[in-house]
Amino acid sequence: MSHFVFPVRIYYEDTDSGGVVYYANYLKYMERARTEWLRTLGFEQDQMLSEEGIIFAVRSVAIDYHAPARFNDQLVVTTTLQQLGRASLSLLQEVRRSGQESLLCSGTVKIASLDGARFRPSPMSELLYECLGNL
Repeated sequence: MSHFVFPVRIYYEDTDSGGVVYYANYLKYMERARTEWLRTLGFEQDQMLSEEGIIFAVRSVAIDYHAPARFNDQLVVTTTLQQLGRASLSLLQEVRRSGQESLLCSGTVKIASLDGARFRPSPMSELLYECLGNL
């Protein structure tokens, strides 16, 4: 299955007092990668809300930290679709230093497609569902 690759540079503000990336920041990098993944597929989340009334919300995250990233590292975050439902996605996201194989952080993120007004499960558009199904 194909995966999307998103580059991230580590800034001083991303690090903790020990000089390594603060653990919660990996979730931010993963969020950015998911947003850019959808964007490259032709789907903007603000347009999905205004035109279709649909938003995506994180339902659950299981994350493992394998090794630290540090100030000024160049990382890549990969996003791979693992499972597709009519109103849900399960994604594998991995963080590595650019050009290296060793894993720094990995996580499985489950996303729910919701009615933006009621915050209840709602199917994503047929166009998006078909697009994701063809990956």
